Amino acid sequence: MRRRHLLGGAAAALATAFPALALAQGEWPQRPVRLIVPFPPGGGTDATSRLVADRLNLAMGWTMVIDNKPGAGGNIGLDAVAKAAPDGYTIGMGQAANLAINPSLYAKMPFDALKDFTPIASVALQPVVLTVRRDSPFKNLQDFIKAAKARPGTYGIAQAGNGTVGHLAGEMLARRAGIEVLQVPYKGANTALTDLMGGQVDLYFGNTVSVMSQLATGKIRALAVTSAQRVPSLPDVPTVAEQGYPGFEASTWLGLVGPANLPAPIAERIADATMKLLATKEVKEKLAQEGSMATPANGAQFGEWIRSEHAKWGKLIREGKFQIN
Repeated sequence: MRRRHLLGGAAAALATAFPALALAQGEWPQRPVRLIVPFPPGGGTDATSRLVADRLNLAMGWTMVIDNKPGAGGNIGLDAVAKAAPDGYTIGMGQAANLAINPSLYAKMPFDALKDFTPIASVALQPVVLTVRRDSPFKNLQDFIKAAKARPGTYGIAQAGNGTVGHLAGEMLARRAGIEVLQVPYKGANTALTDLMGGQVDLYFGNTVSVMSQLATGKIRALAVTSAQRVPSLPDVPTVAEQGYPGFEASTWLGLVGPANLPAPIAERIADATMKLLATKEVKEKLAQEGSMATPANGAQFGEWIRSEHAKWGKLIREGKFQIN
């Protein structure tokens, strides 16, 4: 009896010291898992994050709680993930903005996007849509380009934050079209859309998830999508490339990350569960309705994607001499 007691105590002590061993013994998770979303409620990143969290809770019996931490193009929320304990109880929804664009766009970063995180799983790809309010005089992209050339710096394009793909898509379009626009950054999609519909700004470059419901009700209209091909849920909306700018492509993407040194068994367990739910017909259809495409991939594959996107956007930002202090 004494020997068994000592062995049991030793195993418990090892499990406490080494989270991977605790996982192997089925002890993770023992409490709610915090999923940090680095943008406000109501936007595209938030909607997809809630879908993933809800389905993981249902399928795995976990308690994954959304914690919105917006600001600085997603940097504030992702910094909280980077500085969290690597025990699996704090993870984040990384995005093109904070993992690939901001490191070159911002003069100073609170974290190293390639060293301070453990890639867990890729989740989804979302094109960006250029939208206007329903009574806008712009009926297509060329209407806007013509007006912008006639009145340089007059028209404001809202975006969900400096460093988002919407921001860079606006800069790319301005360069390709030879126009000058006024970039209007917001802390998230909801406030940007409110000001668009209220007439405070003329256009909004936002991801598909953030604009689909307003497009469906006719409160706003779409002039173009930034994907290489048309979006199945918006079949009548032409791409920017189709409207005179071949090769134009800019899409945001989402994926789960944890702090650096997250134990592999925990990361793999989250990744396996996430990839399984992304493969279900229900989730794929739900994402498609929102204009997203499921991109299930494990941590190693997602890490390679982050590195390639980091290099791609970094080159564009340096060439365009874009920077935020």
